Order: sequence, then C-alpha cells, then structure tokens
Amino acid sequence: MSDIAITTVVSDYGGVLTTPLADAFVQINERHDLEPEALGAAMARAGEQVGKNLLFELECGRIAEVEFLALLGAQLSADLGRTVDLSRFSEHYFEGLSPNTPMIDELVAVRAAGYRMGLLTNNVVEWGPRWRPTVPVDELFDDVVDSAFVGMRKPDPRIYELTCERLGVTPHECVFVDDFAHNCEAAAALGMTVVWFQETEDAIAELRRVLAERGAPPLTGGA
Repeated sequence: MSDIAITTVVSDYGGVLTTPLADAFVQINERHDLEPEALGAAMARAGEQVGKNLLFELECGRIAEVEFLALLGAQLSADLGRTVDLSRFSEHYFEGLSPNTPMIDELVAVRAAGYRMGLLTNNVVEWGPRWRPTVPVDELFDDVVDSAFVGMRKPDPRIYELTCERLGVTPHECVFVDDFAHNCEAAAALGMTVVWFQETEDAIAELRRVLAERGAPPLTGGA
C-alpha cells in the first residue's frame, strides 16, 4: 500500500511532544527517595493484589487517579517499611517534563502545509489540566484520542482504528509518531507508516523524508 499518499500525521504526546518520560520518573524517585526499580515493582505487586494491571486501568479510565495512588502508595509503604505519600504524584511527574518545542514546531509546520493532524495518547483523566496547556492542542490537532476517555489504550489495535475513523482516513493514509516500539509495531500492523521517536532531530528528519516521498496534503488544508 506504499503507493497510497499520506494525508495525515498522528502523534503521541508524552515522550514525543515532551522531554523523555524517564525524566518525569527521575523526578518522582528523587522526591520520594525511591530506587529506580521500586515504583515499577510496587505497581506490579499492587496489581497482583487486585488482579488487574493498575496502570492499564488508570489509563483506560476504569479507576480514578486517587484510587490508583492510594493502592500504589500503600504497596510502596509496605515494601519500604515507611510511609510514602503519593498525593502530589502528578504535580511532581509534570515537574519532570517540559515541552519538546522543536517537535511541536515541526508539527505546526506540517499542519500549515495542509495535513490533517491527530493526537493519540495513553493518558489519565485527571491529568488533562496539566498536559493540555503544554501543547497548542486546539490549534494543532483536528482530533485528540485520549485513552482515558475512550476506554482503550495503545497498543490495542482498536484505538488506532478509532483514531483513523475520527479523522476520516484509512491507516494507509497516516504516519504515526511514537516513542514506544510496541506502539509503533501495532500501528504498522494496521498499515500505518511509522516514525519511531528516539531523538528529536532524527524523528523530524524521518518525518520530513516520509512526507517528501509520500505526502500529499489535502487540497482543502487542515481544519
């Protein structure tokens, strides 16, 4: 299907339009004096206690942030033998992130060239007031598909299909940018062209290459 022109760019949020997500977890660990592996181990154990993957439940909007943090904080406290208060988790998390301005500027230019634009993010209901002001969401994207509001998350194929449906395109018309390889693999399996984001300059160069080779902005331009 490589002969089908690309008309649409779909981007991830965290780790693509922001600095690396690892920076946010460094901030969390420093704030709570945690070893790097402690948070993930506690999340896994807490999930075993309730028979669910807590992160997946949070990012699909099936549990509230306050419940997630209570379960995770209780497990961390039990693991470490001291009280760990995660009530300011999201505040500290976003302190560790900054907008990836060069990548955002690139997408602004792509939109100005006439491409349709979508944002596909695994996110948290309560985090909207923190992340949305960091990106010109309404000016840049024709649609935002947020896992926490649609009840599914990447790499579930259904969320890519929903994104295409809402943008009015087929997967073969899309280029998808994400920093997780498994998310890119799922998109590619549906027919999307993918840019696996690892470094900003490389991702911008690859996106430009793809659009130069196969891009065909719609005559009507972006909405």
